[in-house]
Amino acid sequence: MNRPLDGIRVVECAIFHAGPGASAIMGDMGAEVIKIEAPGIGDPLRGMMRIGSIPFELPGGRNIFFEGSNRNKKSVTADLMTEKGQEVVQRLVKKADVFLTNMRRPAVNKMKISYNDIRKVNPKIIYASVSAYGSKGPERDQGGFDYQGQARSGLMYSMGEEGMPPIGSQFGLVDQATAFNASHQVLAALLARERFGGMGQEINVSMLGSSMNMLYLNILITLVTGREVPRHKRTIEHPMRNHYKCGDGRWLMMTLTPPERHWVPLCNALGHTELLDDERFETDDKRFKNSELLVSFFDDVFATRSRDEWLKIFSEYDLFCCAINRINELTKDSQVMENNYIVDFEHPTLGKIKIPGFPARFSETDIKTISAAPTLGEHTYEVLSEICGYSDDEIKAMKEEEVV
Repeated sequence: MNRPLDGIRVVECAIFHAGPGASAIMGDMGAEVIKIEAPGIGDPLRGMMRIGSIPFELPGGRNIFFEGSNRNKKSVTADLMTEKGQEVVQRLVKKADVFLTNMRRPAVNKMKISYNDIRKVNPKIIYASVSAYGSKGPERDQGGFDYQGQARSGLMYSMGEEGMPPIGSQFGLVDQATAFNASHQVLAALLARERFGGMGQEINVSMLGSSMNMLYLNILITLVTGREVPRHKRTIEHPMRNHYKCGDGRWLMMTLTPPERHWVPLCNALGHTELLDDERFETDDKRFKNSELLVSFFDDVFATRSRDEWLKIFSEYDLFCCAINRINELTKDSQVMENNYIVDFEHPTLGKIKIPGFPARFSETDIKTISAAPTLGEHTYEVLSEICGYSDDEIKAMKEEEVV
């Protein structure tokens, strides 16, 4: 089966995840992705076996974070601080459709991989630049990681309950949002190039902008009304838009909107039709005004049955409700598995494992992870000889000079 980006070649000079994650997504879609890494060093992510309390190390010296960020890629080593290393990139760019980097501007200029440098070689190139805070402004050259995206965008004050300190989400939430955003913009630019006569262009994507885009509605409400969207406080939030602990210690989330339509079915599902005659709850305004009382009542009711029992009952009444899963429960969720949101993958050193699948289905094209992350420089000879046109003697000489 064809894949959407078959025939598209991406050259990547990027590290960590917010940039490389975008190329990995394009690789899922069928693009040939060539990752340029420093000889003997590679992407710094290769050597990070732990961040805080989160371990990354896998058998064979592999790294789970690097695996996720660099699936579907070919690794080529080239020292971009040398003219010969820069020539390798130039030869690749001549035959590429996309160039992606998340290096900061001073480094990009030193390595001669800026947009102006790259488009001189290939005017039709789609050049994607990923930064922490955007391509303009006084902090355009500052670096940042996932937590900076969460912090500066307002995301950390959108989670947790009122009165709590800022809450950080584990792990890589904004990195992945930025990666998806960047891949999306590259696809739009490729389409524009096809429609508008081979037009190349530069795309700038940032972690700050991507994180703010996830908060689009929160930010819109605040800007237009002048009021911040309050953090969710379970005990006083609307009882019909809330989460509850069931008798087996597991939680569910229900969102019954509009409330007036769902009030009667909810009371029937809970087996407490006496609530229908309680004047404290006869309108939605009154239910919200008395939310603390009603949430407490629902807490006692949900504690009488297991989560699965409640989910079955709610399904019978067509009430929007679902389990609150822990990550390690996802493989037991039939809806997750039947939609291939988690899939089997044959890894060269780990054997058969499960990995996240692609979040969309195409009827006529295939999108999936096809290869594990490469070892450092694994494809150097193949790419330099087959794509760049270097002879065996030239490649040998560059190796001896530690250019590749």
